[in-house]
Amino acid sequence: MQNDKFKSYLNLHFIVFIWGFTAILGALITITADALVWYRMLFASVFLSLFIVFKKKSFRIPIKSFLKLIFVGLLIALHWIFFFKAIHVSNVSITLSVFSLGAFFASILEPIFYGRKVLWYEVFFGLIIIAGLALIMKVEVNYLEGMLYALASIILGVLFTLMNGKLIENHDPSVISFYEFLAGVFFITVYFLFQQKFSLDFFVLTVNNWILILILASICTAYAFTASVKVMQKLTPYTVMLTTNLEPVYGIVLAYFILGGKEKMSFEFYIGAIIIVITVILNGVIKHYKKEV
Repeated sequence: MQNDKFKSYLNLHFIVFIWGFTAILGALITITADALVWYRMLFASVFLSLFIVFKKKSFRIPIKSFLKLIFVGLLIALHWIFFFKAIHVSNVSITLSVFSLGAFFASILEPIFYGRKVLWYEVFFGLIIIAGLALIMKVEVNYLEGMLYALASIILGVLFTLMNGKLIENHDPSVISFYEFLAGVFFITVYFLFQQKFSLDFFVLTVNNWILILILASICTAYAFTASVKVMQKLTPYTVMLTTNLEPVYGIVLAYFILGGKEKMSFEFYIGAIIIVITVILNGVIKHYKKEV
């Protein structure tokens, strides 16, 4: 049992590394955030449907759960739209650093969702993360708009993570993800129809954009998202959210080497990022000894 949790924890770190690379793809793809999410969720749902058919799994799901999945799909779509919008108006480093607040929000909301007591060290670590983020915001105030989009994104991210933590108890991860992505495509499509955004130009993309979108939809979405839902069978949503705080580290390092100049931040920024990393490590150590992971 403990070995399964350890494997799930290692797998989670691999998934978070992929998510860090997702931010790089978002910066490299040259279409609007909402169009990017539409393509991402559309192709991801196609890939997942093929996987479900190949594995001979059932698409059938109770209507009550189906309605919940539709709502979660809307949250995911908005989460990703705000995420890519934050990257476009600021940069990868700023956007991912704000994501560290996810642990603090999870420490407050998870006890409400799961009916357990609030753990003092979860809130304490969350406050330390806020302090690290405050340091970043103080010296990078010119990126405030991007920070606000990222803040909205991470709040939505915590909510759908907690809801998926409940849904995974009774349903297959790939089926859950398939319906959530399909719901996201539906809501964005309705929005685009009202805004009359669909045109010939909408579907004419550069070869580079097509390649990056397919990588984003397959590896970074269909695989990574489904795998992240699956690890929640062994790990708590709070642990998932806190480990996700390493996404800024992976993403910032990748961004520095791949994107170059735009991602070079101030010294104080990196101090704040280090504070966040140390907090994540300390949480892992405490959970290991308390055997609460």
